[in-house]
Order: sequence, then structure tokens, then C-alpha cells
Amino acid sequence: MNAKRTTTTTTTQTSAGGVAKKPSKKSLAAATKLFVLDTNVLMHDPLSLYRFEEHDIFLPMMVLEELDANKKGMTEVARNARQASRMLDDIVSGAEHHMAQGIRLEGASRGLASGHLFLQTEAFNGILPSSLPTAKADNQIIGVAMHLSQKFSRRPVILVSKDINMRIKARALGLEAQDYFNDKVLEDTDLLYTGTCELPVNFWEKHSQGLESWKKDGRTYYRLQGPMCPDFLVNEFVWQDDPQPFQAWVKAPEGTQGAGIGKTAELETLTDYTHAKNAIWGIVARNREQNFALNLLMDPDIDFVTLLGQAGTGKTLLTLAAALTQTLETKRFSEIIITRVTVPVGEDIGFLPGTEEEKMTPWMGALEDNLDVLNKPATDPANPVIGSGNYGGDWGRAATMDLIRSRIKIKSLNFMRGRTFLNKFLIIDEAQNLTPKQMKTLITRAGPGTKVVCLGNIAQIDTPYLTEGSSGLTYVVDRFKGWPYSGHITLQRGERSRLADHAAEVL
Repeated sequence: MNAKRTTTTTTTQTSAGGVAKKPSKKSLAAATKLFVLDTNVLMHDPLSLYRFEEHDIFLPMMVLEELDANKKGMTEVARNARQASRMLDDIVSGAEHHMAQGIRLEGASRGLASGHLFLQTEAFNGILPSSLPTAKADNQIIGVAMHLSQKFSRRPVILVSKDINMRIKARALGLEAQDYFNDKVLEDTDLLYTGTCELPVNFWEKHSQGLESWKKDGRTYYRLQGPMCPDFLVNEFVWQDDPQPFQAWVKAPEGTQGAGIGKTAELETLTDYTHAKNAIWGIVARNREQNFALNLLMDPDIDFVTLLGQAGTGKTLLTLAAALTQTLETKRFSEIIITRVTVPVGEDIGFLPGTEEEKMTPWMGALEDNLDVLNKPATDPANPVIGSGNYGGDWGRAATMDLIRSRIKIKSLNFMRGRTFLNKFLIIDEAQNLTPKQMKTLITRAGPGTKVVCLGNIAQIDTPYLTEGSSGLTYVVDRFKGWPYSGHITLQRGERSRLADHAAEVL
């Protein structure tokens, strides 16, 4: 049992007259668990106070001390510490006279939690082994958990912490310890929605009854019914290689609401961006997933796109090509805005001089590299496909690059709150390093006519305490799947170079 879902069913006792009465406090205490929370759980998710349903929560005094010590500053941790302190103040207000009996969480949580909150009201001494220094905060919290497990020997007492070493120490001392799982969208990221579905060989045989087909605006549409239709999601891509190649995406029939399709599904064929005549800023799709991604990026009805993939799969290049085409050629967007989290891979290089854009420039090396690729001449003998055209030699290319740079704005995440972007193409690079709360802050900046594209590789997370399952990128992929105005693709094949592909596989 983890700390995410801990529902326990209790049987209501009945008296001899057959009238049901509530279980006694003694029986309830035996049925429910007591969770001792570490400080990092509250600083990771202040709402964790309401995530344990009918079970009780115990906060040691050292947790309150650490919240107070970490409340200063503008970091995410400091903000969460302040929010947790405010929530605790709301819960405790008016309950000063019965703290020892526990404070009910049902009212403050609006029904999310029905357990009690206990605060440490007395000192516990002599519990820890002599080998553990009692001055350390983690050891004091473990000592409180050990005291509670001895005091309530018939009741499960569980320490919940994001600190791996603290959990190991607690288990070594005979305590039950768990990680905090409520922030994780998926336990196994292999189950994350990929945005594609391979059709079986007998798909058309099983779905041939009542099949309708028509053409509109140069595309072919199929309306069909069958066993696979209820499993389709809106804007999911379907493909088949045998007996003949087929690529399409799922569209919701008129009147359908929600992420699921129902018994009837509509398939719409794609624009073939693997062909040179459909090249986007000189770029053509080199594999099936890139073709799917370009269909999402170029569709005016899609407001939100997420692209996952390992290094070298073409996420940034495809997105920039689509952004430049729709900004400079079709004039669908007024400018391109690019942002990313400034989390270093190694040691921090310290403060940077200059304006906001100048400070962000060292973090935007990927943008410069991809702009160089997109501004190559079309007559490049090494790769005749790549390039946006020959604009009058070196002088023309320099002028084109100046024009491109004038329409691309680099913004810092720190100054996003309160802004509204109108008719912008917003690119969030390295989105795997964002928390779900930061991701919500960014996506809600989108105004009318704005398209938001999130790029990332959940195998390369640099933010402390963030995992593949709790990343903001994983969060939005799971929450937005099936929404009619969003789409997702996981790019599979690397196209950067054979060296980069081999390194990604074997290292």
C-alpha cells in the first residue's frame, strides 16, 4: 500500500434492535492508519495534507520548524512552504482547545479528507539509538515516528518522506516508510500515452460493416464502427504498413463530447510532409512520427501540442520550422516566444550580465543550432533537402537571419505570471524539468490565437525531486489526451547522426 491511495473499508456495527450505529473511536483507530509526514512532503505538495482520505496525519514539531526556516525567498520550495503554513493556520484556527484529540480535516478539505490532523504537543525522549545524533532534524522526526509506533502498537504508523536516505534509516529501525506518490501521474512511464496506434492486419475486415467514405478539401474521410472504435482517442494517429501503407488521425463525429470516441469513429487522412512538395521551411519529415508531428504543428485547429522523444529526434527543428512558416509566410502568428527552465546539467555558472534576453541566451544554444540548419542554402550538397532556400547568397542569408531573429523573443519563466499572449507561437523547451504547477502557470498564459508547444525528454530530468512520473510534461500529456484541440506524439527514431543515435541507445 502506498501513500497515494489508502482506502480502507470499515463495516458498520448494528445493535440488537437492528439500528445502525457509528463505529467506536477505538475500532476506527484500528482500521485507519497514522501517517507521519516529513517536511519535504509539504514543501513538495502543500495539498498533501488532504491527500490521505480517511487516515490520520501527524506533524512533528520539527516539521513546523523546518517550514519556518524555508519560508523566505522566491523559489518554488519557499512558496510551497508558505502555502503549507497558511493551510495549517486555517486548519488549526479555532481548534486550540482540542489539539490533543486531533483536528478534523473534513471541513477544511471540503470533503477530500475525513481523517484528523495531530500536532506534536509533548516532548519525546530516549527513543533513538545512541548512534544517531538527535540534533539532526531527520532523526528527530524518525524518533517521533518510533514513539508513535510504540504508543499505538495495534495501529499502522507510517513515515512518509521524499528523502530516500531517511526512508532507509527508518526501515533499518523497524519503521514502515513510504515515498509520497500522489504527485505521480503514472507509476510506469512505459504506460504513458504515445499518441499513435498501429492497426492490425484484419482491421478493415472487422470494421467494414457500415463503412462510409468521402472526400473533402483534398482529404479522405472514413466513418466506421467496430471493436477498436471505443478505444480510440480524439487526435490519436493510426497507421498500417501492410497490406498497404495507411496513415490517418482520429476525429470525433459531430455531437461527440469527451476524450473517448464511442461506437463510431471518423478517420481523416494526413498531409504527407515526407514529400518535398509539402516541405515546411525546407524541412521534410524523415519518418512516420515526424510526419504526425508536423500535421499537429501545422493544423490551425490544434492549440496545444506535446512532443516527447530522446535527443536527436527532431523535436526543436520541426517545431521551429512550423513556427517560422506560420509566422513569416502565412502570418497566422505575430511572433514566436521561446522559454525554458534554467536548470544546469553540471555546476551553476553564476549570475549573468545584461537584459532578460541576454541572460537567457546561453540557455538557448539549441535555438541557435536549429536556426543555422533552417537557414542553410537549398543547394547544400551534403543534404539537399534541408534549407529554406537560397536568398541571394551570404548577404541574403544574413538578412533572412536578422528577419527571423526579429520575430523570435526569448523569455524567462520568472516573469510569466500575469501575462497574456495573443496570436503567439509559444515554445516551451526542456519541459520535462517543469513541475505540474509551473506547467499550469505557463499554459494558462495563452490568449486567443496562441499555440503552445511543449518539448522534452522525460529521461533527462535535471530538476531535484522531480521524476519521470511526477514531471509536469508527463502530467499534461496524460491530462490533455483526447481533448479535441490538443495532440501528442512520442518521436521514436533519432535523425541527428549515427553517432548520436548509437550513443542514445548504448550509454
